Amino acid sequence: MSTMNGKDNKRFYSIGEAALIVHTTSETLRHYDRIGLVKPSRKNEWTNYRYYTEDDIVRLNTVRALQLMDLPLKEIKKVLEYDSLEEIIAFLKQAEKKADEKIEALQYSRKKIKAAKADYERKLRLRETSSGMFIKEFPERVILLSDSLTTPTLDNLWNYLGSFYKQIPQVTKENFGFEDQAGIYTDDKVTRLFAVCTHYSNNIDGLKVLPEGKYLCLDCNENERYKAIQELERTAMMEYGIKPAFIIELVIISGILQWNYQIQILIE
Repeated sequence: MSTMNGKDNKRFYSIGEAALIVHTTSETLRHYDRIGLVKPSRKNEWTNYRYYTEDDIVRLNTVRALQLMDLPLKEIKKVLEYDSLEEIIAFLKQAEKKADEKIEALQYSRKKIKAAKADYERKLRLRETSSGMFIKEFPERVILLSDSLTTPTLDNLWNYLGSFYKQIPQVTKENFGFEDQAGIYTDDKVTRLFAVCTHYSNNIDGLKVLPEGKYLCLDCNENERYKAIQELERTAMMEYGIKPAFIIELVIISGILQWNYQIQILIE
């Protein structure tokens, strides 16, 4: 229970109340006391009960914030002992920068998780997967071929679009935007990963136009991929009289660490 000091009119908080305020445990505060990181302003010599002031709470909140930045307690203790305002301001500026970087990384991760969640929810609603070939109509799509990536991997799928932005000259980056969609483009001369452009500039190598029209499609997993391509090519030739000029393999995320493919061949 909070108490009042009659002499200086300070308000004191028990260790349980202080722990609740700073979202930690009483044992953590005892540990801070033992190592000299944050000592309570008052300690009963008979009961050993600890009591904290508003200033102590501010110090505890500072420690908790710095811990979230992965600073070890030894480093935090050294920071709290700075007696130069210039040193404190310089440190806090750097801390603010690191916090912004961490927030940006978390926001990007949240975006990826949200996209995966939406995909799983869509699968749950549909409760079906295509077991055979089907025809799907697509509008014209402009894609940018990767200058280095040929097959999807766990590493390049997690930060997929980052690799495409890296190959764009700095002066034209603001002219480009992409859908969060991975795919493989194959023709007689090249096999490359691609990103679908939402907006783009023509003065860059690697742009391809996928014509609008009807595409013969087949969903498959990694093990069935090459067999599925052969089946689609054979069907396109026998039923539609078409020898495909190119093949599209869209990557369909099917699990946290898994993906399948949708093979697409233009038939119209």
